[in-house]
Amino acid sequence: MKVIQIFDSSRNEWDQFVHTVPGYTVYHRYLWRTIIEKSFGHAGYYLAAVDDDGEWRGVLPLIHMQSRLFGSFLVSVPFVNYGGVVATLPEAVAALLAESERLRQRCGASYVELRHIGSGLAGLPTRRHKVTMILELAGTADEQWKRFNAKLRNQIRKPEKSGLVPEIGRLELLDGFYDVFARNMRDLGTPVYAKDFFRTVLSELSDSSVIVAVRYQGEIVAAGIAAWHGDAIEVPWASSISDYKQFCPNNMLYWEAIKFAIGKGVHKFDFGRSTPDEGTYNFKKQWGAESVPLSWQYLLPEGDRLPELNPRNPKYEIAIKVWQRLPVGVTRLIGPPIVRNIP
Repeated sequence: MKVIQIFDSSRNEWDQFVHTVPGYTVYHRYLWRTIIEKSFGHAGYYLAAVDDDGEWRGVLPLIHMQSRLFGSFLVSVPFVNYGGVVATLPEAVAALLAESERLRQRCGASYVELRHIGSGLAGLPTRRHKVTMILELAGTADEQWKRFNAKLRNQIRKPEKSGLVPEIGRLELLDGFYDVFARNMRDLGTPVYAKDFFRTVLSELSDSSVIVAVRYQGEIVAAGIAAWHGDAIEVPWASSISDYKQFCPNNMLYWEAIKFAIGKGVHKFDFGRSTPDEGTYNFKKQWGAESVPLSWQYLLPEGDRLPELNPRNPKYEIAIKVWQRLPVGVTRLIGPPIVRNIP
């Protein structure tokens, strides 16, 4: 079993293979290399394990991130929830991990982070601080509606009674989506991605993504990006303006996205990453979504501790509080150069 590096000329072979492997997600598609390199300038190392007969047996997409502030590391795949090793043979997994470690040393990276859904790979240092919330969808919207309890149904009806209106589109809704997203990220104390990142996502996923938005008196007050692949649809980025919380715009947003997913014929609705028992987790759980562990696993020098590049790290607390006080316009200017180095 040998591992080779895949370039753009082999992208069709890459995509043909990953579509056949259990555990494949939308983030294993080769176009995510284009999205990340174009949006953030990080180098991609796309590795394929090939047997002696030339048959592909496994792949691993890796992105090298490096900065003075956060250091040097490899991630599969940054800025999203999934993207680790997918393979059809244990030997392919071993070969890909061994090549990843050699690549880590060549790049001078502190560690390799592999983002797996489920229990992950045996024997690797692992952090399971997050879950994803997945709802098994009914065959029709009416059947799905009957599965909800009375409280949730009332929360879904409330925005319509309050004059909120849903809308599904693409790039024509990007400005409104980004206005809401940038404000929400400021309120959370988190640097915001550049608008062009989302423009690139929608352009590259032109056949498999939409923006779901909710308007009040013509203004977008909640919006999310939905992307689908195979039998699942995911909403990796969604936000609402807290001033309209009493109208339950998020309930309208997700109900429209769920109905859209059922119309596409998919059977799983992925609400995205959450911290167990916190607010967003409980919001997603009320829809009937079940938690699935996310295993973020590491290759790192013996004796090194797991990295702590997350908002809960105490050393970032002051920076978060300062960020929450900045004008949204300022965060839109200075946020993208910072967040490009936070996976």
